Amino acid sequence: MKTYRIACIPGDGIGKEVIPAGQEVLQALAASGAGFRFEFTSFGWGGDWYRAHGKMMPDDGLDALRGMDAILFGSAGDPDIPDHVTLWGLRLKICQGFDQYANVRPTRILPGIDAPLKRCTPKDLDWVIVRENSEGEYAGVGGRAHQGHPIEVATDVSILTRAGVERIMRFAFRLAQSRPRKRLTVVTKSNAQRHGMVMWDEVALAVSREFPDVQWDKELVDACTARMVNRPASLDTLVATNLHADILSDLAAALAGSLGIAPTGNIDPERRYPSMFEPIHGSAFDIMGQGLANPVGTFWSCVLLLEHLGEREAADRLMKVIEEVTADPQLHTRDLGGTAKTAEVTAAVCRRLRGC
Repeated sequence: MKTYRIACIPGDGIGKEVIPAGQEVLQALAASGAGFRFEFTSFGWGGDWYRAHGKMMPDDGLDALRGMDAILFGSAGDPDIPDHVTLWGLRLKICQGFDQYANVRPTRILPGIDAPLKRCTPKDLDWVIVRENSEGEYAGVGGRAHQGHPIEVATDVSILTRAGVERIMRFAFRLAQSRPRKRLTVVTKSNAQRHGMVMWDEVALAVSREFPDVQWDKELVDACTARMVNRPASLDTLVATNLHADILSDLAAALAGSLGIAPTGNIDPERRYPSMFEPIHGSAFDIMGQGLANPVGTFWSCVLLLEHLGEREAADRLMKVIEEVTADPQLHTRDLGGTAKTAEVTAAVCRRLRGC
């Protein structure tokens, strides 16, 4: 029987609750006759590791992950540690170390969820946001000089390379090509960012010629926020830089009902390294340990993980069960206006997977 080796990194906050829930669901799926099994290895990296060792993960941490088939990640963020330390010391270290350059964030209104947009039906809001995940505004290039003095200077340089833009554009066009509407919106800010974003636009135009069956348009990022609210049905697949897509995907999740249901995959399309899958909700320390976390974002991330492993039938089955659970208001967690606890939602998914 095929065995998939999965690295589990709960990280911080509610990541320590939703990642074990994700493991439980994957185990239930495998035990129900899926034709494969999982071998989980847990890594206790994050804020607690930092307090003990002065770093978010060990120096050889990437080597420990390299042989895995996939990574299931919780969150990075601790109120006692600066955010740039937690993010760059763990999540971004893995994303950049494994060149997971395509961040994929599907968003749609799941059954039973009362999304905030008026006159917006599930068929109107069914998007995939492709986020360039290796350079742009989060390239990590910059620095500070004359710290603490009135003449202090701090810089963050947005790095866009032709190779980096070409590969994310091709990925986004291929993804759009695989979806029924075959439509792509290229998000830009080339009216104000006259160098990198102008190249971004030029590369998009050049790559578009390789995909004549994909209908595409270009939208300024600020106008795109209004379009997501006012004309959601006009969008399908979107591609944007690291920062722009980070912001747009949070808006998208809120418009679909909650950040608690939103998944993401940090993908190495060339499969040189393991890809990493995670909910986007963050560490949410304010509800940590209370059983209030919505595990649906993690479960949907597990669907993306299964799709990446080539287990499409199992992925479809898990997604169907997720939709059955969200359709039941009794199984809505607090972020969806309900009172269900993390464990209740997890148990309901597992019961349905086992056919009980």
